[in-house]
Amino acid sequence: MPIVLAPLDTELMVLKIVANQDIKRHLEDLGIIVGTKIKLISNSGGNVICEIKDGRIALDTETARKIFVA
Repeated sequence: MPIVLAPLDTELMVLKIVANQDIKRHLEDLGIIVGTKIKLISNSGGNVICEIKDGRIALDTETARKIFVA
C-alpha cells in the first residue's frame, strides 16, 4: 500500500519505490530505500511526515504515493 494509506504510529517496511531515477536518488539521499523501516507520524491531506532512523521527513502527496510499504 502507498504510505499515504498506512496507519499512523506503526513501524512499516519500505517494499518498493515506483518513481524515476531522479526521485529515487533524492529519496535515497533522505534515507528512504527499499528495506528501510519507516513510521508514519502524520498524514494531512496526503502530505505526510515520516520518522526514519533518528529523523523526521515531510513528503508531499505526489512523492508519498510513490513509496509502497507493508
